[in-house]
Amino acid sequence: MRQEEPYFEIRLAESEQDLLGAQRLRYEVFVEELQGNGSLVDHEARLERDRFDPFYDHMILVDRRRDATALEHVVGAYRLLPGERAAAAGGFYCAGEYELAPLERTGRRLLELGRSCVHTDYRGGTALFQLWKGLGDYVLEREIELLFGVASFHGTDVAALAQPLSFLHHAHLAPEALRVRAVDEHFTAMDILAAEEVDRVRAVRQIPALIKAYLRLGGFVGEGAFIDHPFNTTDICLVMDTERMTAQQRATYSGAR
Repeated sequence: MRQEEPYFEIRLAESEQDLLGAQRLRYEVFVEELQGNGSLVDHEARLERDRFDPFYDHMILVDRRRDATALEHVVGAYRLLPGERAAAAGGFYCAGEYELAPLERTGRRLLELGRSCVHTDYRGGTALFQLWKGLGDYVLEREIELLFGVASFHGTDVAALAQPLSFLHHAHLAPEALRVRAVDEHFTAMDILAAEEVDRVRAVRQIPALIKAYLRLGGFVGEGAFIDHPFNTTDICLVMDTERMTAQQRATYSGAR
């Protein structure tokens, strides 16, 4: 796969050490930084993991200058599950938060994205771009048509997120045929404010960089948010249809110059 800096390498995890490196990075980001938790989190070993990990591909960004034996080599990570493997995993991770029937009914090639994270020392540089290029290669090689996954706002205070959630609902709601919906028992409406009450500048400022990246590539959001108390996040579901991408978006996504 393509790479910019000579010390960076983008690839799928090839060994137990690679997987542990990804889980260590996830622990640093989701547990230590964002104060999340989970039933299979290993606090003693500092690993964030769950029952889905063995079934997923783990795309990692490796900095060759860092110590792999200390699990420090993974500085970016993505967790990926092609649709044909979902049954073996007992379903998609997202299915615990969103009704995915609209996507499954399309009969198109699906890919679930999740657990995206970048080491704090590598934010603001090319790390996220490197991950996106690696993901683009993965999608093209497997002829993926629909990408989806939950993305998160830090914290569970929905009132504090009224501006960005309302903006996403009014401006980026998925078309009905692809509109996944938060499961009924945990459904939290996102249209907290009327469209005319949304301050676009303020709303966009509150949206995390990863979500904005999806939106720039033509991504949509599902209906309703899911409050994930163990992870201390407010989740939304993002959906991206590769057929709907413009030529410019497609070029950006595929890493074309």
